[in-house]
Amino acid sequence: MKRKTDPLDSVAGQILENAKKSGLEINTAEDAENLMAHMLGRLLTQMLDGEMTNHLGYERGGKRVTENERNGHSSKTLKSSSLGNIRIDVPRDRKGEFEPRVVPKHKRQLAGFEDKVLALYARGLSTREIQGFLYDEYGMETSAEFISDVTDAILPEVEKWQNRPLDPFYTTVFFDAIRVKIRGDNGIVTPKAVHLALGVNAQGRKEVLGMWVADNESAKYWLKVFTELKNRGVSDILIAVTDEGV
Repeated sequence: MKRKTDPLDSVAGQILENAKKSGLEINTAEDAENLMAHMLGRLLTQMLDGEMTNHLGYERGGKRVTENERNGHSSKTLKSSSLGNIRIDVPRDRKGEFEPRVVPKHKRQLAGFEDKVLALYARGLSTREIQGFLYDEYGMETSAEFISDVTDAILPEVEKWQNRPLDPFYTTVFFDAIRVKIRGDNGIVTPKAVHLALGVNAQGRKEVLGMWVADNESAKYWLKVFTELKNRGVSDILIAVTDEGV
């Protein structure tokens, strides 16, 4: 079965395609880590661009509301304990008044910040909870508008990852659901079922194929998951590992 191309190609997919065209193969854990470092740099750059939008008060290409304006980017290399060197592009403003908070000026060490950033979205935190997290961990006082601008810049990247094309064949795929409690923006905590699909490809590498949140685990919802995996390119699974709920 021919692999179906998803209209929302992930950043990882684009990088892999460009890497192959240039003769670069992603075959080892080190290669994968280099790819992750590149993607994290893109993610942090998107966050910084969101900060700049909050600072200036208008979107890129929008109507200027102050005398200040965007003035390009400057490159910066960060050190990560897990991923090595990470290159980011820090936006500048014409008046030099922009003070980034996600990656402050003169800061060169991430010290695990990447894991915390990704955890915010994996946990489905509300704006209020993200504000509290940033204050408790980094002493950053942020507004709801700031959080909104930053998340708005990141969510398209997350959506692309969730809808990325998959390999047509996996030797093994583990299907399971875990129960979690998620607090909504209204402050109410409700139990949810997070459906997980973890695949092992033909090269023996593990890959999270997707995560789907529903009110409850059910055979009907698993059918929806299987249909999405098929639509994203999966045509054959040698071994499917499940529990009785699937």
